[in-house]
Formats: sequence, structure tokens, C-alpha cells
Amino acid sequence: MYKLEEIKVGMVESYSQTMSEADVKNFANISGDRNPMHMDDLYAEKSRFGKRIVHGMFSTSFFSALFGTRLPGPGCIYVSQNIKFRKPVYIGDTVTAYVEVKHIDPARRRVYFDTYCKVRSLKVITGTAEIYIPE
Repeated sequence: MYKLEEIKVGMVESYSQTMSEADVKNFANISGDRNPMHMDDLYAEKSRFGKRIVHGMFSTSFFSALFGTRLPGPGCIYVSQNIKFRKPVYIGDTVTAYVEVKHIDPARRRVYFDTYCKVRSLKVITGTAEIYIPE
């Protein structure tokens, strides 16, 4: 884990994963979200997306993984997250999640991040997060 004093504006960490059929089914089972947009080919084919999409919250869960294991690392506390879903993620897409330090408030022990996910060069999810760093 990074100590608060070691964190600098501009630091970035990332994580990539290719979204599989098994991942979507597992996430549906864990989350309880069995929306047919994620689970039913015939239903999704009639949608504006033309095929099934991966749960948006599945992709955003990678932010939590990055915060808890890389930057800042174990022991940090997720305080808030803003999310905007800009484009769909499809089964077979490789999603890369990024967290980038934008501001540090040493008095409150808070670090503020830009968070985003890309598929190829397209930003499919954007947002911001606030993380508390315990002493």
C-alpha cells in the first residue's frame, strides 16, 4: 500500500480483462442481475445494441480491484464513485480500467481519481472516485 505522502498527482494504474461468456454468467449469479440484455441472445438482438452487452457494473468493479490492490492498495476505503456509461461492452471485448490521481487532500486523507474504462481506444465508461487513506 502506498502511504499518503507517496501518492502524487498523475499516478496511474490499469487492469485489463477480456470479457467472457462465463464471466457474464458468473457476474449475473453473484449480482442477481439477470437482465435479458446480458443473458438472452434473442432478446438482445432486437435491442439498439444488436447483441448481448456485459453488465456495466462488472466493468466498473475493476476500479475497486485497482484501488484495493494497487493504488493506493490494501486498507484504503472507497468513499464515492461517479460513473457514466458511454458505450456498450460486448462479450469478447477486452476492457482496460484506469485510475488516475487528480487531487490529494492531505488534511482529510482523501485522494481523488479520474476513473475510466477503454475498449481499444474508445472510452466506454468515465467517472471519478474518492478514496480515504487510513493512517
